[in-house]
Amino acid sequence: MMHRSAGGAYHAAMASATAAPLNLEELRGRAAGRAARTSVPRSSHGDWKPASDRRDPLAILEEQDQARVPELVPVRYGRMLASAFTFYRGAAAIMAADLGAAPDTGLRAQLCGDAHLSNFGVFQAPDRRLVFDINDFDETLPGPFEWDVKRLAASFEIGARDRGFDDRQRRRCVRAVGRKYQESMREFAAMSELAVWYARLDVADVASEVESRITREDRKRLERNLAKARNKDSLRALEKLTVQTPDGLRIASRPPVLVPIAELATDVDPAQLLEMMGEIIGRYRETIDDYVEPLLDRFRYVDAGHKVVGVGSVGMRAWIALMMGRDHDDPLFLQVKQAGASVLEPFAGPSAYPEHGRRVVAGQRLMQAAGDIFLGWLQGPGLDGVERHFYVRQLWDGKGSAEIDLLSPRAMEGYAEICAWTLARAHARTGDREAIAAYLGKSEAFERAIADFSVAYADQNEADYARLLEAEKDGAIKVERGV
Repeated sequence: MMHRSAGGAYHAAMASATAAPLNLEELRGRAAGRAARTSVPRSSHGDWKPASDRRDPLAILEEQDQARVPELVPVRYGRMLASAFTFYRGAAAIMAADLGAAPDTGLRAQLCGDAHLSNFGVFQAPDRRLVFDINDFDETLPGPFEWDVKRLAASFEIGARDRGFDDRQRRRCVRAVGRKYQESMREFAAMSELAVWYARLDVADVASEVESRITREDRKRLERNLAKARNKDSLRALEKLTVQTPDGLRIASRPPVLVPIAELATDVDPAQLLEMMGEIIGRYRETIDDYVEPLLDRFRYVDAGHKVVGVGSVGMRAWIALMMGRDHDDPLFLQVKQAGASVLEPFAGPSAYPEHGRRVVAGQRLMQAAGDIFLGWLQGPGLDGVERHFYVRQLWDGKGSAEIDLLSPRAMEGYAEICAWTLARAHARTGDREAIAAYLGKSEAFERAIADFSVAYADQNEADYARLLEAEKDGAIKVERGV
C-alpha cells in the first residue's frame, strides 16, 4: 500500500518536479480552485441522494439497447446480472445521469467517463515495456474532474463489497482513492508541462515497490498476471481465435461470442466482401499517424469476425480483423469497435468531434501516457448498409488486468492508490491542475466526502441491480447467462 509519502515508483515518475515562482496563469488557477469551494464545498460531495425525478435505470439501459445488436442484448443483461459489481460495470449511463443531476465544480479535464477499477490495467507501450494506465475510453469527454473520481471510488466500494470485505477494509480502499488522487494532483501541479506529459507508471517499478507490502499469495498472483500479459499478443490471439481451413487461417466460429464475417454475410459474394474490407481498412489508414502507414501496408487482410467483448460493450458491434505480415508467425489483430455518443454528452455537452470514433481516439491519446500506435477511426456503412462510427486499435498487445475477485484487502488498497495516481496524471495532462489541486487542498475533507459518496452510491447501485433482477423475473427483459 502507498502511504501519504509517495514511494519510489511515483517519485521516479515525477523526477522532473521543481519549485518555481508562480506565474499569472498559475495564480489564476489557484484562485479558480479556491473559488469553486464556495459554490461546491468539498464536504458536499459526500451528500449524494437520488434526484426526485430520477429516471428508471431500466429505461436508461433499454434506451441504450436501441444501438446494439438485438440478438446480443440478452447476453449483455446476463453479464450485468452476474453481480452488483458487474451491473455497475455496465451502468455507466445510469451513473452519468446521476452525476449530471448534481452541482459540479466546473473544473474540467478530459474524462475517461467510465473510470471503474476494471478499466485500468497493463499493456505494452511502443517501447515494449509494460505500463499501467487507463485502458477504456468509449465514454471519454471533457467534464468535471470529480465525476471520474467518484466513479472510480464507488467501484472500489462495490468491488470490496463483492469480495466480502468488512466496513473498515472497504473504507481504507475507498479513502485511498481520494487521498492518492489529491496528493498526486498537488504534486503534478508543481511539475513542468513536459514532466507531467512524460510521467507514467512502468509495471516493473510498481511491482518491485508493492511486493514487500502484499501477501505472498498476492505476489504470486501478480507474477502470474504479468507473465500472462506479456504473452497476450497477436500470436496468442492467432492460437485462440483462428482455425486452419482448406483456404488457410480463418476466424473460428463460436457463436454468439465469435462469428466469422462469412457467416454474417452469406448473401455477399466473397470477392465483394474482400473489396469492402479493403475499402474499410483504407478509410482507417487515413487516420493513423504517417509513420505507421508503411508498417500497416506490410500486412495484408486475411479474415474478420464479430467478437463479443466486456460487459458494458456487449451488443455494440466489435469486429476483429486478422492481418498477416511476412508469414503465419507474423500476425496483427485489429479490433474495430463501434463508437456512439458518450454517456456524458447530455450532461457535459457535445463532443468537439463529429466522428465518435475520433472522439475516443483523441481522448485516449490525451489521457494515456503511452498509446497504441495503431489507434485510428473510420466511419461508413456496415454489412446492413447503416452508417456507423468505429475506432480501431490492436486487439491484444500485452494487455492484462488485476484479478479483482482474488485481491486481498491490502492488495486492493494498493491497487486503489495506483489507479488514483493514474487518473490524476491523466487529468493533470488535460485540465487546470493548479485549479484542481487548489480546490482539493491539503485537508481530508475531499477524501472523506468521496468515501461517504461511495457508500451511498453503492447502496443505490444495489437497488438498481435489484431493479434489473426484478425485470428479469417479470419477463420485462430477456436474459442469457453464462455466455
